[in-house]
Amino acid sequence: MDTYRIATIPGDGIGTEVVPAAQEVLERVGARFGIELAWTELEWSCEYYARTGRMMPEDGIETLGGFDQIFLGAVGYPGVPDHVSLWGLLIPIRRAFRQYVNLRPVTLLPGISSPLRDVPAIDFVVVRENNEGEYSEAGGRLYRGTADEVAIQESVFTRRGVERVMRYAYDLAGSRRGRLASATKSNGIIHTMPFWDDVFRELAAEHPGVETSEYHIDALSALFVLDPGRFDVVVASNLFGDILTDLGAAIIGSIGIAPSANLNPEGAFPSMFEPVHGSAPDIAGTGRANPLGQVWAGAMMLDHLGHADAAEAVMGAVSHVLAETGVRTADLGGTASTREVTAELLTALDREVAAR
Repeated sequence: MDTYRIATIPGDGIGTEVVPAAQEVLERVGARFGIELAWTELEWSCEYYARTGRMMPEDGIETLGGFDQIFLGAVGYPGVPDHVSLWGLLIPIRRAFRQYVNLRPVTLLPGISSPLRDVPAIDFVVVRENNEGEYSEAGGRLYRGTADEVAIQESVFTRRGVERVMRYAYDLAGSRRGRLASATKSNGIIHTMPFWDDVFRELAAEHPGVETSEYHIDALSALFVLDPGRFDVVVASNLFGDILTDLGAAIIGSIGIAPSANLNPEGAFPSMFEPVHGSAPDIAGTGRANPLGQVWAGAMMLDHLGHADAAEAVMGAVSHVLAETGVRTADLGGTASTREVTAELLTALDREVAAR
């Protein structure tokens, strides 16, 4: 049996509800495929911040370094600004462990209706640069509170950072349908985006089997809505990738089902897996949270650990529940509770494993 040490950070709101649900599913599939997941729960969250003034302890990164992977729920709490939670927990983890790939599948699952009319199959992946770009700390504010106040935010694009995320995207496209699109805005952003384009074209010469295309971010956003079937893999900077992936979640039916992986592809450090959705304080504690995004993130974790068969079984169970049953939460038009969806997933998973 393969054993992995997993740090769980349920976080706030519905994160504390969907993480245990996903753990049940992952433990069930693990028992069937010889995978032991040794969980350690960490209470780091915005509520923790409200008590201590920190999102995680001073030795938090050192603590996480002792685990194989990180399983995150959702972070966000009324009264704690979003930039505090992001820069106090998620971004330090992503950077300390060189999780430079944010991988987000955009797949329309069976049984889900897209808000797009007459949409064909949607099945592509966005590779978002996760460590630099527009989300840098370079900059500041001067003359606060005066008529002369100035705010400066610098974007930082390094050749190493851009090359490594693009190489990952090229390799991923080569393993899929062989098409890679780049998100740019080189007509308006005069330095960083032409640099991004240059690196993209240089690497294209090293990957002759991959068909490439370049789109300005505004046109690309429109095509996500008008013609999503044309895409296979999309590579984007930190900001552009962040926006595109939320749009991607919307066109596959609900942000509540979308997963995300923060990857250190080399495996030198732990990677982190989380749903795209937030902590949803408006429904926290009501038992109505959709666990599918967290479960899908767990499947991505299994795949990253080298257990593609177990990941496929989980996603097979998810597809069965969505396509063959009426059990779904309110965000998908149903009335089921988190508990009811989880129970149905476990039943479907047993059936999926038995059929293999």
